[in-house]
Amino acid sequence: MKKQLKIVVLAKQVPDTRNVGKDAMTPEGTVNRAALPAIFNPEDLNALEAALFLKDETEGSTVHILTMGPPRAADIIRDAIFRGADGGYLLTDRKFAGSDTLATSYALATAIRKIGEYDIIVGGRQAIDGDTAQVGPQVAEKLGLPQVTYVEEIQEVKDGRIRVKRHIDGGVETVEAPL
Repeated sequence: MKKQLKIVVLAKQVPDTRNVGKDAMTPEGTVNRAALPAIFNPEDLNALEAALFLKDETEGSTVHILTMGPPRAADIIRDAIFRGADGGYLLTDRKFAGSDTLATSYALATAIRKIGEYDIIVGGRQAIDGDTAQVGPQVAEKLGLPQVTYVEEIQEVKDGRIRVKRHIDGGVETVEAPL
């Protein structure tokens, strides 16, 4: 029997940019979040899917979502639970408004330390609203954890290690790393 995994998924609620109208931008040139419906970041849905795959493969494993945002961001936690997650955490405070990737990754890493036990943290490649692809790697760095980016497939989790296939320029590579 495989070891039970405690999995944390980093997720973000983002403005739905599929149907952008004339009110989508503020006069200052930023996204008018109030004018757009909020959705589960598509790349983070991929991360949730990977986490739920691991949960299904390893009996007794748990998946929890961690998100930061306004109170309405709790909607993606409910969505994740509907899809099979076991629970979630919402970091919300007006002081977080406008956080850059460094502030966001600091808050998320601090929350993960508070959560305590986890075996693996999974995040989407990037958020569609900022497109920086920095928060996941910055969280890993702040926690002193190994990280593997651009994962396409989880091949195996065994003996405290994970083997994945990841996309690189010009092809794919297999990477093995500790949990």
